[in-house]
Amino acid sequence: MKVNLPIGIFDSGIGGLTVYEKLRQRMPKEDIIYFGDTGRAPYGARPEAEIRLFVDGIMRLMSLFGIKLGVVACNTITVLGTEKMSERYNFDLVGNSSGTLAALSASRTKRIGVLATENTIANGMHKREILRHNPEAKVFCQACPSLAPLVEAGDLSGIRLRHDLRRYLLPLRKAKVDTVILGCTHYPYLTPLIQEMLGAEVTLIDPADETASRVEAYLQQNKLVNEDGHGESSFYFSAKAEQAKIIAQQLFDARMATFAQIELAELESFCRQPVLRKVLAQHFDATQSRELLQQVE
Repeated sequence: MKVNLPIGIFDSGIGGLTVYEKLRQRMPKEDIIYFGDTGRAPYGARPEAEIRLFVDGIMRLMSLFGIKLGVVACNTITVLGTEKMSERYNFDLVGNSSGTLAALSASRTKRIGVLATENTIANGMHKREILRHNPEAKVFCQACPSLAPLVEAGDLSGIRLRHDLRRYLLPLRKAKVDTVILGCTHYPYLTPLIQEMLGAEVTLIDPADETASRVEAYLQQNKLVNEDGHGESSFYFSAKAEQAKIIAQQLFDARMATFAQIELAELESFCRQPVLRKVLAQHFDATQSRELLQQVE
C-alpha cells in the first residue's frame, strides 16, 4: 500500500464531516476523499439488509478511488461490524468510535446518557461497552429519530428541531446524567443547543476525537503516514451537493476543496461519468485508471 494514497471517509450524509474536521486537524498533509450518501440519508431507521446493500456500493466506490484506509464516519454503519465489511476489499476500515471510554473518564457520577439513531440504540453497543468497563455505571439511552434528517436538511436551530431536542433530552435530565455521548456524527452540529438545554455541568462527548486518534494510530503502526502530501480534500455526495458545501463551510475552511454530486444508484453508470475519471486521473496513470474502470464495466 502506497503512503500517498488518500484516506476515504464515508457516511450516510453530512454527519461524517464532523469526523473529517477532526482528521484534517490531526493529519494536515493527508489527502482525503469523502463520500456522503445524502440521497438516501438517514440510515438510522432503515432495515439492516438495506444498509448493508448501500454500504457495499460505497465500498466498491472507495475501492475505485484507491484509498489506503477507509473510515466509517457513521455509528449506524459501524455497529454492523467493520471487520466483516472489509473482507471483500483491498483496504482496512476504522469504525467510528463509541466514545464510551471518554465518557467513563469524564463522568463523576457514572450516570451516562447516550443520544443516537434508532438502529444504534437498538443494537445496544454503547450500553454493553460501558457496562463491560464499569458494571456499576448507569446508562440511559435515547433514540432521536428526527435529529439526523433535520440536520441533513440544514436545520440546526429551528422550532421543530428545538421541540424534538427538548423531548429527547427530557429523560436524560430526569435521570440526572452528568455526561452524554453524541452517538451520531450529525449531533455535534447541535452541540451549542444540547449544551444549553442540558446545562454547563453536563459533559458532552464527541466520539470523532477518538476516531481521528484511531486513524492516526493505524497509519503510524502500518507506516502509511504521508509526510510529503499536500492535504487535498475532495467531497462527493449522492444528492444536494451545494447544500452540503454550505454546511461544510460552516465547519471548516473549504475554499480549497472540491465538491461534486454523483449518483450511486447505478454504479456502472457512475463509473463512466467524467467526475470519476477525473478523480482517478489525480491518483493513477492512464493504464491504471482504465483497469480500475474495467472492473465494474
